[in-house]
Amino acid sequence: MSDKGGDDRRPHGELVADALAVLWAAGKPMTAQQVNAALGRGLARTTIATILSRLHEKGTLRRIPSGRGFSYEPVEDAAGLVAGRMRRELEKEPRRDLVLKRFVSSLSEDDEETLRRLLLEAEAEGEAT
Repeated sequence: MSDKGGDDRRPHGELVADALAVLWAAGKPMTAQQVNAALGRGLARTTIATILSRLHEKGTLRRIPSGRGFSYEPVEDAAGLVAGRMRRELEKEPRRDLVLKRFVSSLSEDDEETLRRLLLEAEAEGEAT
């Protein structure tokens, strides 16, 4: 087993998160070349193009024809993306009540109060419609 002590590559997930952050900050569609330039890491354009293409396949990004290639934009903001991921994880579990109970019991007092307020607001909106 060889030691790659000098390998300072970042984890793949971090590069994906950084590419998404660039797209959210831009507020407009960007090509892989533009995302790569904004990242400023000197990565191969194909590396970024592959990441953006995979995010499109997962439904995270919308792809728009742009010249001979594509531009990409996020389908949701960061909070929407995390909320969707949480919902999908919850839907996988047959004991949803237990998962929610454990989740709520792990919240800080501030987060718990925020959740209570949001539930009351949602209930009030539901009654108003």
